[in-house]
Order: sequence, then C-alpha cells, then structure tokens
Amino acid sequence: MQHDTPTAPPVHRGHMRPHPWFGLLRGLLFALLPGLQFRAPAGRPDWARSAQRRRRALLCTVAAIAATAAALTPVGTPWPQAVLQTLLFAWVGAGLVTALMGAWVLLRGDPRALALPAGRLPLSRAARTAVIMPICNEDIATVFGGLRATCESLAATGALSLFDIYVLSDTADPALRDAEQRAWERLRTMLGDDPVLAGGRVFYRWRRRRTKRKAGNVADFCRRWGRNYRYMVVLDADSTMHGDTLVGLVRLMEAHPQAGIIQTLPAASGHDTLHARLQQFATRVTGRLFALGMAYWQLGDSHYWGHNAILRVEPFMRHCGLGKIPGRGGLSGEILSHDFVEAALMRRAGYEVWLAPQLQGSWEQYPPNLLAELQRDRRWCQGNLQNARLIAEPGWQPVHRVMFATGALSYAVAPLWLGFVAAGLLWPAPAGHTGALWALTATLLLLPRALGVAAVLLAREQAQFGGTLRLLGGALLEALMAAVQAPLRMLAHSAFVLGALTGLRLEWKSPPREAAAVRWRDAAAHIGLVASAALCGVLLALGDGAAPAWHNPALWPLALPLLLAVPFTVATGSEALGAAVRRGGWLGTPEEQRPPRALARASEHHAFRDLVPAQRTPPAASAAAPWRPRAVLAAGLALSLAVMLLPRPGATPGLTPSLQMEREVLALLQTLPSAETQLNLQPAQRPVRTRPAARIDDSVRQRAADAVARALGEEDYERLIWSLAKAAANAP
Repeated sequence: MQHDTPTAPPVHRGHMRPHPWFGLLRGLLFALLPGLQFRAPAGRPDWARSAQRRRRALLCTVAAIAATAAALTPVGTPWPQAVLQTLLFAWVGAGLVTALMGAWVLLRGDPRALALPAGRLPLSRAARTAVIMPICNEDIATVFGGLRATCESLAATGALSLFDIYVLSDTADPALRDAEQRAWERLRTMLGDDPVLAGGRVFYRWRRRRTKRKAGNVADFCRRWGRNYRYMVVLDADSTMHGDTLVGLVRLMEAHPQAGIIQTLPAASGHDTLHARLQQFATRVTGRLFALGMAYWQLGDSHYWGHNAILRVEPFMRHCGLGKIPGRGGLSGEILSHDFVEAALMRRAGYEVWLAPQLQGSWEQYPPNLLAELQRDRRWCQGNLQNARLIAEPGWQPVHRVMFATGALSYAVAPLWLGFVAAGLLWPAPAGHTGALWALTATLLLLPRALGVAAVLLAREQAQFGGTLRLLGGALLEALMAAVQAPLRMLAHSAFVLGALTGLRLEWKSPPREAAAVRWRDAAAHIGLVASAALCGVLLALGDGAAPAWHNPALWPLALPLLLAVPFTVATGSEALGAAVRRGGWLGTPEEQRPPRALARASEHHAFRDLVPAQRTPPAASAAAPWRPRAVLAAGLALSLAVMLLPRPGATPGLTPSLQMEREVLALLQTLPSAETQLNLQPAQRPVRTRPAARIDDSVRQRAADAVARALGEEDYERLIWSLAKAAANAP
C-alpha cells in the first residue's frame, strides 16, 4: 500500500506537560514542615461522609481479624514470626471484608453508586468521544477482530456519529506494521467507512519515536487530537466493548460533570486453555464481589486500570502528564504502571474517579497459561513497587496513598509469605491454638469463594454456569488449582520483587493474545528450575532424622506443587484439556451459555488471519540449547526425589547409653562363631586404617575421645559384655 496515504485526520495540537515529582523524602518533609500545605480544590462531594464511614468499618474489621490472629499466636513464638503472621492475616482479612461488602451490595444495592439518570435524554453533539486502542507488536487477528465487533455494536446503537476510532501503533517490526495497515484498510472496507479526509471515522497512526510506552502513546494522541474530543475511551489490544456500554459511559460522564474517569469491570473471555477457564470462572463468581466491594468503600476515589474506561480529555491533558521519577535503578525513570498514578492525579485536581462494575458489556482476555501470567505480573510488580515512591506526594487523597501501598504490598507480600514459611520450617511454633489458627486461615481463604457461589444461587443464576452441580464442582476445582498455584506464584513474585529492588533489566513485552501450547522446555526453563531448588530446600528443612522426608505430612502442601510445577504448567496451558473441560460443561460462564453478539463476533478471527505475518524463529544459541533445560530439570527432580525418599543418617539423633550398649552387644553376638567350633576369645587382629591428618575433622576426634572415655571409665560395662559373650558361646 502507499505509505504516504493519509491514515489519520489533520493534527489539532494541544499541550500535555509532564509534572515533576517531589520524591519520597521531599514529600515527607513537605508534609511535616508547618505552614506548608497543598492547595486542594474547594468543596466536598456529597458521598464523602458515606465513604468515610465505610472505610472506618473496613479498617476496624481488618484490625479485629489481625488482633484475633495475634491472640491465637502460641506463647513462645519468636516475635518476628508473630509480627509476620499478624500482618499476613490482616492482608488476607482485607480481601475477605471487601468480598463481604460486595456481597452486601449484590443483595441490597448501593444508593451511593454511580447511576444513570432515569430519563434517556439525547446526547449532545458536543460529547464527541474518541475510542483509542494503543498496540505494540500485537496479534493482528485479535486486535482487529475485537475492534470490528466493537464498531459494529456501536453502529447498531445509532450513536456512531459521536465516536471516532483510533488504532495507535508502537510496532517496530516493519512486516508487522505493514500487516497492521492492511488490516486497518480491510476493517474500513468491512465497516463501509468514508475516506480519511472525507468524513472517515476509523484511523491508524504509527508513532515513529516510541517513548514512555503505552502512557506515552496515549499522551501523544492527546497532544495531536485531544482538543477535538470531550471524552476518550481507552481500550487494550484484547478489549471488546458493547456499543450500549460505550454510549452508557458517555451518558454517565454527561450526567456527572465532576467525574474525570469511569472504569468498567472487564469480564474475562477469549482463551480456551484450562488456566484461562479457571481465571474466567473465578472472576465471574468471586471476582465481581471484590469489584463491588471496592466500589462500595472507594466511591469517587476509585481505581483506574488503564483500559475499558472513559476519561474526560481536557482535565486529563492538563493534570495527568507524567514526569520521570528521579534517581537510578529499576524504581526510577519512566512510570510503568501509569493508570494508578493518573487516577490519583485526576482526583488531586478535584475530579472524581469511579468504578462502575454494574455496567455489563466489557470484556478482555486473560493470559492463556501460567507463564504468560507471570510475565505480565513481572511488569506489574515493578510498576507497583515504583509507584510506592510516590506515596508521599503532596495533595494525594488518603485512599490513593493506600492504593499505592496496597499495590506494592500485593507483590511484596510474596517474600513476606516466603519468610513466614521459612521461619515456620526452621523454628516450628510451640504448641498452642494451632487448630484455631488453621480454622481462621481456612475461613479467610474460602469464605469469599463460598459467598460468590451463594450469591449465584440466591440470584438463581446457576443455569448460566451449567447448573448447581457444575457450579459447585467448578468452585472446588478452582480452589484446588489456586492452592496448587499459590507456592509457584509466591516464589515467582518473590523473585520479581528481588529483581525490581536490585535494578535487574526488565523486558517489556505484550502478553500473548493467542493461546499456544506451553512447551516442556519453556516450563522447565522458566519455572522448573526455581521450583526444584525451592523443593530441595523444603525437603531438607522438613526431613526428620532417619525417616524419609516424604513421611512428614507438613511437607505435602508445599512439596507437591513444587514437584508438579512443570507438568502442571504444561497441562493447564493446554487447549485440548480446556476444550475437554468445556465439553463436559465445567467451569462455564454466562458468556458461554448465551454469547453476546459483540463477543461472538470478536472471536471470529478468520477475516484477518491471512494478514498475520509468519513468525521469525531466532537462531539457536548452540546445539546443546534445546536439551540443557531438560537436563538441568531432570537433575533437580532427581535430587529432590533422593532427598524425599532416602534417609539422612547425618541427621540421626544421638542414641541413649542403654540403646548404644544394646547395639554393641547385638553386633558382638552376630560376629561370634557357632557352638561347634572352638571358642577363641582373644581379640582379632584387624588392620588399622589410617587417614591423613587433613581428613580428620572434629567429629572424628570426638568419636576417638568417646572411645577412650569408655575404655578408661567403664570397666563394669566391659565385663558385662565379655560375660554375655561367653554365655552365648557356651549355650547349647
């Protein structure tokens, strides 16, 4: 195609200046010095009093859970272990209380939630909205298949004239970029769009200078065309939205002039692997309780997740320019997780940020396998830890400071769990209320899932999940799989936190949009080696004396997931296994029982599949590269099995004197000749084995000293031995 053909409208340039940051230390000084105060917007929203009461209830309940855990801690537990336990119970308790609030909203509603006005008034022609989709090296079929479904659904509402569509590309590969432009041309032909400069509404722009990743891509759009629009809806590369949902978002913004961002709750859909199906089921049954609960206590100080949301363009351009975080290392430089920061900036400027989980018709894809999920989590981990450096910036709302802290803790809690587990293995807790602690732990972890299932049953929606039996079976299967994945996530997130704090290099890649089978080699290289090393450490810590380590029941919840890490990752990333589960009706979701038209169209990728360029396979580093991860994995598993199944004599406790005497007597009796032969009680001359002095360690010297002590001070013991020997020799 002609590269000089216009693909975007004329530029109407505006300004979006990045704002410098105070930094953590200067922010703390600003807060502590008297007379210094950030100039906050005047006025207090009418929902603020309700939000304050709800947040106090949340904090008091979490404090009660933490206090209960502290009271149940056995006496004599080391104080670092007790502090970790209390902190971890508080963290899990916050999730439980949020789910309880969500269940309350689901049953009773929330009068303070953001709602559309009763009448459906026509939208103003001035409410022009840009739907933007930033992409970078994405799967062509997924991107344009979902975008076509969104545009068709939007056209069916009759409000298409208010919307323009932008594909904002940061793709560096020339072949993939040409494929994107051909797919854009085909999309315009399918939609019957006019030429770009003659009333067209679907545009494509490739950014030559890729700076600040997705945040820079969105900011570049705002500088070029932001002044043309009142609102913009940000989509991810795997997003699909119903036309009614887009129009509803615009209506909400028109009805609430102080709203700066309104975030929908995207439902998971798209992939058919077992891992993806587990995530889709969990978000539909339990995830909506957490979303409703967060909306309940956050109200207008809510989250922004960076996609499937609508933003007011003018204040976004004026207040949400992102400067670099000063300093060196992995937690400085360009802001990675920009969405939380943009929400805090919008709220600091006086505009409200709302979460609207009641809006349906918003979807996204979840990672198809555990490796892809951990790849995404690594980026999120570094971004959330980086945002913690902004926690002391002047003018933040207290809720957003808490969000920065909880965002960092959502990953930093992994090394805390790891430290707590290690402390429990090395220094077992003394006897106490361990049964009560286990009961409290099970309640905190399982009650949100039970509430999600109960909410489905009370709403009589179990048919949308395949019936009551399959709903309950799916919930049990999801809980079991989550328990198996928990140690793997703990290890991976701990490594991510360590990498972020030490400034290790981060590869910023888009997650896969198309499911592909996980190769054994990839699973072994990425998760098998770490799991094998951790498994050996657990086995060495839990083995008890001469008995095999596998005989310790406390080993199983940790050792089994680590032992099965590689086959588990490969199996759950399989589309064949996921399809078999789907044919059986398990782990179903409402979107599968009655697929919405937009979502069904988004799954039809064949219209753009022929445009996907062939993948380039990088040359192998060496001939031995394919088998090296397998060999290392096999060695790690063999070592783990050996530690599990074999006794460890080096850890055998010392015998009591009576048992030691019995062992020596039995050994002597076994060496005596039979009664038919002549008894010779003279000690046999045995060759003396010598060893070099360099090989004589403290244990050898101790054994020699013990032998001398027995020879000099235990004459009665020797006479007993010889008398028993004579009696045994003379016995008939």
